[in-house]
Amino acid sequence: MPAINVEPCTFGLFGALGDLALRKLFPALYQLDRAGLLHPDTRLLALAREAGSDDAHLASIESHLRRYLPATDVDETAVQGFMARITYLHLDFLEREGYRRLADTVTPEQPLIAYFATAAAVYGAICEHLDGVGLAERTRVVLEKPIGHDLESSRRVNDAVARYFPENRVYRIDHYLGKETVQNLIALRFANSLFETQWNQNSISHVEITVAEKVGIEGRWGYFDKAGQLRDMIQNHLLQLLCLIAMDPPGDLSADSIRDEKVKVLKALAPITGEGLGSRVVRGQYIAGHSDGQPVPGYLDEDNANSQSDTETFVALRADIRNWRWSGVPFYLRTGKRMPQKLSQIVIHFKEPTHYIFAPEQRLQIGNKLVIRLQPDEGISLRVMTKEQGLDKGMHLRSDLLQLHFSDTWRRSARIPDAYERLLLEVMRGNQNLFVRKDEIEHAWTWCDQLIAGWQQAGDTPRPYAAGSWGPMSAVALITRDGRSWYGDI
Repeated sequence: MPAINVEPCTFGLFGALGDLALRKLFPALYQLDRAGLLHPDTRLLALAREAGSDDAHLASIESHLRRYLPATDVDETAVQGFMARITYLHLDFLEREGYRRLADTVTPEQPLIAYFATAAAVYGAICEHLDGVGLAERTRVVLEKPIGHDLESSRRVNDAVARYFPENRVYRIDHYLGKETVQNLIALRFANSLFETQWNQNSISHVEITVAEKVGIEGRWGYFDKAGQLRDMIQNHLLQLLCLIAMDPPGDLSADSIRDEKVKVLKALAPITGEGLGSRVVRGQYIAGHSDGQPVPGYLDEDNANSQSDTETFVALRADIRNWRWSGVPFYLRTGKRMPQKLSQIVIHFKEPTHYIFAPEQRLQIGNKLVIRLQPDEGISLRVMTKEQGLDKGMHLRSDLLQLHFSDTWRRSARIPDAYERLLLEVMRGNQNLFVRKDEIEHAWTWCDQLIAGWQQAGDTPRPYAAGSWGPMSAVALITRDGRSWYGDI
């Protein structure tokens, strides 16, 4: 066994035949098993509402496992060993009777991990029935997003779970927090005085956070049209990234120390209301365009679309944090579907030197940038100024990159684990560092709800942008109005 100590458990996956479980969770569990990170006595329960042959359902799980794993990771011995861990159990999540069979199936001396890959509307019922058959005392519950669609609905879901499970046994998933590069934000900031001493309004000009998706709706119209890009991406992923970038140093690496500092950032976010809605926020909705040289339909032309929908597929905004560290430093956030490329990155722009001594025409080149890339190629790069080589170059400056590509660094020794692998492992270890606390959810919703209310009150409608572009032109104006530009846009 590897040095990481993982106790045996019974892992119950509710919604085991759904897309998330088949595409992400079973492959992640397989990779943990293949790496020797599942205890030999750990058992996996595939819990789903579908009746029929257990063997047929297990065969479907194995078929999807082979489909979604990289071909190089499919080891026949490992696959068979992994499938031998899985027991399928037909369970109506809303009916108590089936939970008695579940209780009889769970290994008595092991903790139960209940992973809810289901609609949030049934979280409360599952928790109630787990408690009703005496399983709650030794269960950790894992909640997938979205947890509600606003502050009020998120409180209903969280309160329903809290009736049966204390906060220290609730694990709310944001899969971005499991990414290797996101984890490295903690090390990058707090283990390097080079950065931490400069990580404030004295040295940083502004910060960009971009999460761009190349795809469109991909058959998720029913869910997405009720949510929109603000609820789907900014309320969780982008605000979590903002918190990790902006938070003060925690007292230690314990879960609550880190989450306490993130909550302080969310509390310090300035509301965007009134005139700020017009100058600091841009909503967009993609129309027909091209992706990879091929024509693609607009949002309103997708299958099963409502042609009158005013749901946004793009949001760009300027966020300001009201505290000493970030006074006067804008955070520019943008996220959208049908962008030119799949890209998640954070760009820290450092201020220019106060005393400039080089040729005037080179001044626009000056400026250090720290680029933290989450996908597609995880890594960190620092843009620095150097002198061009050659006797005839004088003191002509050039911009160079100091780069760390995780894929290159790890290629000789190990694969970079998927975010879900790390998150599932931490649940089994009982470590909440990478999970979102209830008050984080509530403060994030409070801030996003005021934006949504402002749009509704103003009758704001999304601005069109062509699929395959970087969003509406007003998103460019949002940042150029402050004398800046989005990093790397082509």
